[in-house]
Amino acid sequence: MNSFTPDYTILMGPGPSNVHPRVLNAMSKPIIGHLDPAFVGLMDEIKSLLRYAFQTENQLTFPVSAPGSAGMETCFVNLVEPGDKVIVCQNGVFGGRMKENVERSGGIAIMVEDRWGEAISLAKVEQALAEHSDAKILAFVHAETSTGVRSDAEGLARLAQLHDCLTLMDCVTSLGGIPVLVDEWGIDAAYSGTQKCLSCPPGLSPVTFSERAVSKIRERRTKVQSWFLDVSMVMNYWAEGQTARSYHHTAPINAMYALHESLVLLKEEGLEQAWARHAHTHSQLREGLEALGFEYLVTPDNRLPQLNAVRIPDPLKAEEAALRTRLLKDEKFEIGGGLGALAGEIWRIGLMGHGASQGHVDACLKHLRALV
Repeated sequence: MNSFTPDYTILMGPGPSNVHPRVLNAMSKPIIGHLDPAFVGLMDEIKSLLRYAFQTENQLTFPVSAPGSAGMETCFVNLVEPGDKVIVCQNGVFGGRMKENVERSGGIAIMVEDRWGEAISLAKVEQALAEHSDAKILAFVHAETSTGVRSDAEGLARLAQLHDCLTLMDCVTSLGGIPVLVDEWGIDAAYSGTQKCLSCPPGLSPVTFSERAVSKIRERRTKVQSWFLDVSMVMNYWAEGQTARSYHHTAPINAMYALHESLVLLKEEGLEQAWARHAHTHSQLREGLEALGFEYLVTPDNRLPQLNAVRIPDPLKAEEAALRTRLLKDEKFEIGGGLGALAGEIWRIGLMGHGASQGHVDACLKHLRALV
């Protein structure tokens, strides 16, 4: 049995995305202890860089030592207590996972559902908030990875504030690719992942909590059901400005090196420039796909530039999975299939982070041109 060395693959699915060589190099640096003063300094820099990415001043901003799904669970298990009503918006797979988290935390999920491929209806949310005046939290997915839809996060947060609800936002696919303005919008809790537009290997989940959210956590009447994800304990490990941290768990040190480097790259480019690059490459890809006869699932106003959901042409539907398998095996090129009700109906083509480039656009159009 030999060492594992995978071939280079162009990753244009829903994630993970290709990683910048500087990020891969950062992972290979010598390991140090998770309480080493040098690592403590790195932790402080990561927190500062994440605040920049989230556009927030929240003190409680840090990466959970697990993938994006754990970031989701961190937000729910800390903010939801048994009996709490949570209004959950669902227009794809990940809104459904939010519902699961609410119920497993002992909460009551009030569902606001929209068709897959459409943005969350502000009118429906406003009606749900009016009918459930005792709701504690409004939870929604900003960028639905299963459909390529962007919902109006600012409008949803405004409605929650009018009804004295906390806002909980999934920005796994949006962070670094389109505007995520936590403080300006008034988001109380948000979670993301490293493997999408941050172009970092999967395994960490950046989260951020407002002072209102922290107050709710501190005022809990019951213990958080998860020991590992209990923010009241983790925050002592991530406490800022002190060289001696309370031991909580052994952080994934080299993964933290990678996240730090990916955030440094984001800061060097600038958020606005990163958003513009994603929009520009999306425009190039869209023109090429439409010229090949592909139609988008999502209307232009609600379309994600970093996750392109396109309808599979009828002649290709019967063998769409085999075609994707062949592209991956023979061409080392990956795109994603549909999920749930959209399985076999759409392809999901990612332009995320380091992969939002002219080279990836050209490669995608070349391979799809050969199919149609």
